[in-house]
Amino acid sequence: MNIQQSEDGNQGNFYIEENEKQLALLTYKKSGDGVITIDHTEVDSNFRGKNIGEDLVAEAVKFARENNLKIVPTCPFAKKVIDDKPEFQDVLAN
Repeated sequence: MNIQQSEDGNQGNFYIEENEKQLALLTYKKSGDGVITIDHTEVDSNFRGKNIGEDLVAEAVKFARENNLKIVPTCPFAKKVIDDKPEFQDVLAN
C-alpha cells in the first residue's frame, strides 16, 4: 500500500487509497514555530490490525525529520505509537 501526502495551507494529511476509496488517514496541522500537531488517525475497519496506522505515524515522523519539524501528537493513537518507539522520540516537541 502506497502512503500519499497532501497539504492545503497549514493542514495536511497522509493517506492510503485503493480504487478511489480511502483506507487510512492521518491528519496534521502546521504551526508557525516548526511544529506539526497530529490530531487524527483512522484506518478502515477491514484493514485494522495490519500496522497501517503505525505506518502512517512513521511516515509523519519521516516527514518531520526531513523538514526539521517537531511533532505534538494530540491524537491518542499517534501519541501511543510515538511514545512506544524510542527511535521516534527525537521528533517530539517539548
